[in-house]
Amino acid sequence: MTSADLVVIGGGQSGLAAAHLAARRGLRPLVLDASAGPGGSWPAYYDSLTLFSPARFSGLPGMPFPADPDHYPVRDEVVDYLTAYTGALDADIRFGTRAEQVTADDDGGGFVITTATGGMVRAPVVIAASGGFGRPFRPALPGLASFTGRVLHAGEYRSPGGLAGARVVVVGGGNSAVQIAAELARVASVTITTRGPVRFQRQRILGRDFHWWLARTGLDTSRWGPRLVAGTVPVIDDGRYRAALRAGRPDHRPLPQRFDGDRVVWADGTSERVDVVLLATGYRPDLPYLTGTGAVDADGVPPHDAGVSTVLPGLGFVGLERQRSLASATLRGVGRDAAFVLDRLLRRAGRHVAAAR
Repeated sequence: MTSADLVVIGGGQSGLAAAHLAARRGLRPLVLDASAGPGGSWPAYYDSLTLFSPARFSGLPGMPFPADPDHYPVRDEVVDYLTAYTGALDADIRFGTRAEQVTADDDGGGFVITTATGGMVRAPVVIAASGGFGRPFRPALPGLASFTGRVLHAGEYRSPGGLAGARVVVVGGGNSAVQIAAELARVASVTITTRGPVRFQRQRILGRDFHWWLARTGLDTSRWGPRLVAGTVPVIDDGRYRAALRAGRPDHRPLPQRFDGDRVVWADGTSERVDVVLLATGYRPDLPYLTGTGAVDADGVPPHDAGVSTVLPGLGFVGLERQRSLASATLRGVGRDAAFVLDRLLRRAGRHVAAAR
């Protein structure tokens, strides 16, 4: 059995930020990541994904994003950035190493982490930073379970090529839903369907990017932010997505009554055949290694206070949606959350960290 000052589970943007900040605090972090290499979930996102925050707001602690500050990076640029960040990190990062189970150490001094290959690591502090990409949320829409067409989650979508000419219904009204629906509408017949209207936020206001205003007002980092922006976060738009919906490419409709065989029955009672239902319905925390610890509820959601477990002392989280602010699950927000969580955990577990050395 090996030991570490702390173990970070997940080597994506959240885990890298946590490991970097831990090393700056003089600790020896060990990062366990199930992926074969760096980049976290980013290499598996759809090909055309483009950040809605410019490069100046998209860097992790200690390394600005290497692009024009007003440029909106695409997926592959983010992968390259995270790969470079990983290479510069002063931490023991073990790719291809899946954390299988976390258990509280019997002596009360922390945790034992067992990996899928049978390895064991003891640490006084654990930060769960595995995000949610491994656990797509698939809502129980009426009739969808027996739909005979093709059902995809946005996490499985890559490019529109394989769906050319298809009749597609995209469920969801967030940034990814609208971005994917507008892209697909160039080659397919697409409807985006939501419970309420699609909400838009102008990308630039008075010549400044929206995120500049969020930072300037403090809303981006405020714990009040998630309460003020309830429900689905507005789609950040430079005008092209509103124009696409006005033109009916894609068109927008309320959620359907039900799916029936290979058909969708709309709210007005009309029905039509559909080839593909694409669920752009988000993700849930991916924390299977905490099952049985009491640190997650029956739905796999962790009770926490701003990222610090309210059940297990020494356990923290980084990268949860709206964990502390609107930016918590983003490149621009994980560093702030990681610093906050680390400082709270280390204040409580300082003597155990010292003893582990």
